[in-house]
Amino acid sequence: MTKYLSKIYIFFLLLSPYRSNASAILVPMDETQVNHLKAYGVAYWVLENEVVMEWLLNYRGGSFLIPHSKLIEEKLVLTGVSYAIVPDQKVQQIKSQISDPEVNMEVVQLEKAPKIAVYTPKGKQPWDDAVTMVLTYAEIPYDEIYDSAVVMGLLPDYDWLHLHHEDFTGQYGKFYANYHNTSWYQQQVKDNEQTAAGLGFSKVSELKLDVAIKIKEFVAGGGFLFTMCSGTDSYDIALSAENTDICEHMYDHDPAEPNFQSKIDYTKTLAFTDFTIVKDPLEYEYSDIDGTRDHRMPENQDKFFLFEFSAKWDIVPTMLCQNHTMEIDGFMGQTTDFRKEFIKPDVLIMGENKALGTARYLHGEFGEGTWTFYGGHDPEDYKHLVGDPPTDLNLHPNSPGYRLILNNVLFPAAKKKKRKT
Repeated sequence: MTKYLSKIYIFFLLLSPYRSNASAILVPMDETQVNHLKAYGVAYWVLENEVVMEWLLNYRGGSFLIPHSKLIEEKLVLTGVSYAIVPDQKVQQIKSQISDPEVNMEVVQLEKAPKIAVYTPKGKQPWDDAVTMVLTYAEIPYDEIYDSAVVMGLLPDYDWLHLHHEDFTGQYGKFYANYHNTSWYQQQVKDNEQTAAGLGFSKVSELKLDVAIKIKEFVAGGGFLFTMCSGTDSYDIALSAENTDICEHMYDHDPAEPNFQSKIDYTKTLAFTDFTIVKDPLEYEYSDIDGTRDHRMPENQDKFFLFEFSAKWDIVPTMLCQNHTMEIDGFMGQTTDFRKEFIKPDVLIMGENKALGTARYLHGEFGEGTWTFYGGHDPEDYKHLVGDPPTDLNLHPNSPGYRLILNNVLFPAAKKKKRKT
């Protein structure tokens, strides 16, 4: 059977009813769900097979309502995801409850699986990226791309882009002081310099700036950008330093431009403004945006809280904040969270550390697209130091911190903006 005929066969199987009195499958996303993360993978698989489904915002933790079929039931059983068969009368009762103007719930139709790209180097370490770990665990397919693909203009082939925990300033994560004698750091420098030269750039910082600008153009054209940890502030800093050199000689073989701070252009950034760049090349910090050093509390007291939005009026942040709890255990990163005084006034704060007064989860629009910045490195590993083993998500199938990542993955399926070409 050809791939095309196989897809048609699966399509009809998905649409064929299994029980005459059953009209839908309800996948609850509250505390009763055995595996929240795999549930997102099933939702993506349903969309990938061209079956339209519904996201019930704020109903039992943001449940999924899927047309009933034997094949979908089998998929749920095989992946260990909790579900219930819901007759038509019950479906109508649920939707009637959600439609009540006094109830903070809404139904959103999910129509098409977004095509996903992860911007990541080939030699990434297993501790490097929570997003690729959770996509793999949830069985959501993605393509790995890197600098050459971006420079060659391939980003418009995708709907959703995640930035691996990259340093877009060309300072190699400012790991020089502690790791410049390690083989992995030296190999990273060698690989990046060879790539930059091969693509016609004299410096890695110039290559990374060009990549950052093309990513910004991707968002402006209707793309969805999601990034965590140092992929947030280092990205904006790179954009702001378009007209100056902030890298010292150990990073790009020549000194930084004198008084480069005066040439920082905050109009170029997506999220942050009025920040001051850390000039010391040996200091493990990019700027004063990051609130990592403010986290002097015990680990069990480090929490952040999601904001509640109006599901009927503020649908986008409501989708991005779907969860079975509004209180989430904190986790550190090179960039852990964001000091509010450096966040632009038009940026939406969706989660905050109340004790510290810092923002954890940001969202904004640019052109026809959107971006989301999420502080921290790994939602289920509080510090996750270099060299630590990767997180085993089999031990964390209900992680609320990882759910925020997967909300962003499904988000484009509900958007109906026309992409610019």
